[in-house]
Amino acid sequence: MKSTQHQQKVLIGLRPDGSKFRPSDWAERMCGTLSTFRNRRIYYSPMLRPAVRDGIKCVIVDSKLSDKNPEIFQQVMDFAKLNQLRIDDE
Repeated sequence: MKSTQHQQKVLIGLRPDGSKFRPSDWAERMCGTLSTFRNRRIYYSPMLRPAVRDGIKCVIVDSKLSDKNPEIFQQVMDFAKLNQLRIDDE
């Protein structure tokens, strides 16, 4: 039985040396895979959305993404690991 607790992972755009991950729009590009356009505006999915925390670009990944679209979830997590981004659980 799956837990009903709602959890998130936060991919933080910092490199191990403390520098910001580049390009500066990496979070928006990543979240664009699940975004939609309406009335000339972009709407990000609540399962994969960009954010800024303490001035650092982040991507918030909802745990539901691993159930609803495991391929995209795995691609996102692989990207974070490959680029040595910090991953926090919330």
